Amino acid sequence: MTKRLRAIGNSAGIIIDKPILELLKITPETELDLSTDGERLIITPVRTAAARRAALARAQGRVLREHDETFRKLSK
Repeated sequence: MTKRLRAIGNSAGIIIDKPILELLKITPETELDLSTDGERLIITPVRTAAARRAALARAQGRVLREHDETFRKLSK
């Protein structure tokens, strides 16, 4: 299936067809995790609180690694 981005105000969006939404059990209220592997956009439904905690832990780890020196200076 091929799709094009559509302008939505100052942003862009993709319309996901109803059969795909039903297959993946996604509703307009479903929280989605967006990531990339450098070439692809990966959209994953967030299903549980554990998944949210894991994503937060990954983001926290990334921030701590990237800003380790700054945090060390601030702690002095």
